[in-house]
This record gives sequence, structure tokens and C-alpha cells, in this order.
Amino acid sequence: MWIKICATTNLDDALLAADLGADAIGFVFAPSPRQVTADRVAAITPHLPDRVEKVGVFIGSTEDDLTTISLAAKASGLTALQLHGGVDLAFTAALQDRLGPAVSIIHTVHWSLGPSQEQSAESVSARLDTLPRVDHPRVLIDAKAGTRSGGLGIPFDWAQACPVFQAHPWLSLIVAGGLSPYNVNQAVHQLRPYGIDVASGVELTPGRKNETKLRAFMRKAREATE
Repeated sequence: MWIKICATTNLDDALLAADLGADAIGFVFAPSPRQVTADRVAAITPHLPDRVEKVGVFIGSTEDDLTTISLAAKASGLTALQLHGGVDLAFTAALQDRLGPAVSIIHTVHWSLGPSQEQSAESVSARLDTLPRVDHPRVLIDAKAGTRSGGLGIPFDWAQACPVFQAHPWLSLIVAGGLSPYNVNQAVHQLRPYGIDVASGVELTPGRKNETKLRAFMRKAREATE
């Protein structure tokens, strides 16, 4: 199972996550308390093992955004992009053309946290149905509250999500939102995802990881797949 430690802001945390076996380290370029710059990330990525994906989290949809994201990705040494603004296949294709095959792209679909989780499940399922059925596109499912998403520390309804995950075997689905050492085992057993993504659930403060929580999270996640 693929494990991404997101919202990383410093070299020590990035190296710790890599040493513990993380498959990807995430850096948030989108507006956030954990936001980083290309210069800061460029000082981190050369020190990470080649096997570890370096993932930039961006929001964008315009021609100017294409240029900004492309330049940041190249300057930072990123190997993957997570587009957190939702699914925009035309924008994704244009960005892929600029960056080439060496940089992969992860889509994001938001699960609204509201009174009707059944409606949220239907909405997410409909969005997933629009994605290509070739090459197992990676799609991150993240919780959203109103206009706020990413780093909320709140899980979506995994019981409602289970049939959604089962109905889309051609996609590589990644669970995000509210994961922690205390519930990652449940999420993996219930959803059987391609991957998991954690940020605030292993933090000491926003942007700074807690070593004890991170170690426990990695251990619990690996145990869940055994």
C-alpha cells in the first residue's frame, strides 16, 4: 500500500518519513498554514531517496496557473503533482503536456461533510465515473467542509464510501482526511484503498511532525495490510 506523508515543511520531518518507509512526501503549495515555497522544497528534495515520490499540492485552473505550477514543479524537483481543486481533465492534460511523463498527476475528489452523507457518496461516485478507465489514474478522496478542504483532521463517512471504492476498481483511490494512528487500521480494512494520505494526524503543530505519532501511524498502516 502506498503511503504519503503530506504537509511537510522541513528536511528533518521529510527524512524521518522516508526512513520510516513512506512512499511519498507531500508539500503544500496551495494556501494553507502549512504552505511552502519552491525554494524551501528545492532545499529538501535532493536529500530524499529516489524511491520516494516528491508530491506538490496545488490549486489552479487558469493559463497563468499552468505556468506557475509548471515552474514551481521544475524548480522544486517534484516527481508528482496533486491537484487539490477538483477534477479538471483539460487542465490536467495541459499540465501533463508541459511537464512530460516524468511527473505524474494525482486527481482530487472532495467528499462533503454534511448531514447527507448518502448524497456525498453519490456525488463522489459520479465524479469518479468521469475519469479514464485506463492506466489506473490515482485519485485522492479528501474531506471538505463548506469551502475548506485539506488538513481538516476530519474523516468522511467510510461506511458510505465503501461501496464507492468497490465500484471503481479501475482507479487507484487514496484515502485522506482525518487519518491518524488511532483509525488508520480501520480505514485500510474498511476501504482497501490503493493508498493513504496523512497530514494533521501526525503533527505536533501545523507543519511540524510528531515523531511518536508518525512512527505509530506507519506501524499501524503496515500492520493493516498484513
